[in-house]
Amino acid sequence: MENLIYSLNATVPVFLVIVLGYVLKRIGMLNEEFVRVANKFNFTVTHPALLFRDLSTANITEMFDGGYVLFCASVTTVSFAAVWYIAKRVLKDKSMVGAFVQASFRSSAAVLGIAFIQNIYGNSGMAPLMIIGTVPLYNIYSVIVLTFEAQEDAASEEVDRKVLDGAGEVAREASKQRDTSKIKKAFRNILTNPIILAIAAGVAVSLIQVDFPVFVDKTVSSLASMASPLALIAIGAGFEGRKALAKMKPSLAATFLKLVGFAAIFLPIAVMLGFREEKLMALIVMLASPTTPSCYIMAKNMKNDGTLTSSIVVLTTMLSAFTLTLWIYIMRSIGVL
Repeated sequence: MENLIYSLNATVPVFLVIVLGYVLKRIGMLNEEFVRVANKFNFTVTHPALLFRDLSTANITEMFDGGYVLFCASVTTVSFAAVWYIAKRVLKDKSMVGAFVQASFRSSAAVLGIAFIQNIYGNSGMAPLMIIGTVPLYNIYSVIVLTFEAQEDAASEEVDRKVLDGAGEVAREASKQRDTSKIKKAFRNILTNPIILAIAAGVAVSLIQVDFPVFVDKTVSSLASMASPLALIAIGAGFEGRKALAKMKPSLAATFLKLVGFAAIFLPIAVMLGFREEKLMALIVMLASPTTPSCYIMAKNMKNDGTLTSSIVVLTTMLSAFTLTLWIYIMRSIGVL
């Protein structure tokens, strides 16, 4: 019961802020322009500031564990590849693929994860190492899948149709050129992604141990503190209930993968490899915490399905209090947490 109450205290406020955004939009205090600007501001300023702050203030050199970082990175890579492979073959509506993949494998490791671990252990524990092993890959893989699965214009769809119908060499060549263009675009998006740049800068600052003036630290912290609430307000304000209900099946499937499926596969492996206490807790957060609100920000900014993404964020946030409690209870019951 204590774990359930703790988990509810961690997740219910997140859900209520989403509800607040939804209500404010319905009563006319917020509008679509606010949602658009808030998403862009979060993507380019507040979320990068949050990641930079968390990583730059961690003593990465002292706590570094190569095997643990490699495990986090490997699990993230396998999860991403598996869900993309499945989604491409199962989802009939191909416009959902990018949003479905991103929201299924990408956790709220940096936002909810650190707070969750701090509440249990009094410090961030192994969260910075988990972030190093996962969050850069979260963003790189998200850029890749969202670039390749972005909703196409009518001309591109016509080219694809002609290729499938055997329309000839010209159409196939056009399709090949478009694929090459997407690869270049994905590479460019990775190199210019504000979140990836913030992670790289945070790790560099931690390694060389830069001591910024107090006013710089306070400015970064002020921006970082805005990241989560502003993203949640934007999710609520942009939530389209009727459209989300029409996409409930893929939303439920992604929610199962995010909160139960991957954890059921990889947590036993982590236990067998000897990960315990803070390391295992960070892995639980990585594998079974809600879909991060930044998924919605990136999906909207990269022409993917924002409605499906927001639906998955809401569902995983609602249900994670119970699933996280279940995983913690199981790990404590077998004496590894």
